[in-house]
Amino acid sequence: QVQLVESGGGSVQSGGSLRLSCAPSGITISGNSWGWFRRAPGKEREAVAAVNRDGTLRNADAVKGRFTVSRDIAKNRFYLQMNSLKPEDTAMYYCATTATVLSRWTLLSPSAYNYWGQGTQVTVSS
Repeated sequence: QVQLVESGGGSVQSGGSLRLSCAPSGITISGNSWGWFRRAPGKEREAVAAVNRDGTLRNADAVKGRFTVSRDIAKNRFYLQMNSLKPEDTAMYYCATTATVLSRWTLLSPSAYNYWGQGTQVTVSS
């Protein structure tokens, strides 16, 4: 059974940093494509950043230059480093995964992923 557990969310001031972690069970980091997504109150879910199992990275335009995804194969963890946080980054953040090798164009598509975590809340105050 595949389970994804996110952690690392919290409340920070504008300009601060957080690192989110995704801990999977029943699945290995190295064998899958991984993505971070977020949903703010009253808004649609949107992609943040993702990495294919071959290491191809993609960031959404809204977070380019500020957020970075990474994988730790040895620890079997998937991370999202968030720097220069803004109030508009406030949302519930979710990690997701699929065994499918995604193209560059589908890496940021939520519908391409079939396992999701429960989310971790990030709140950025001005």
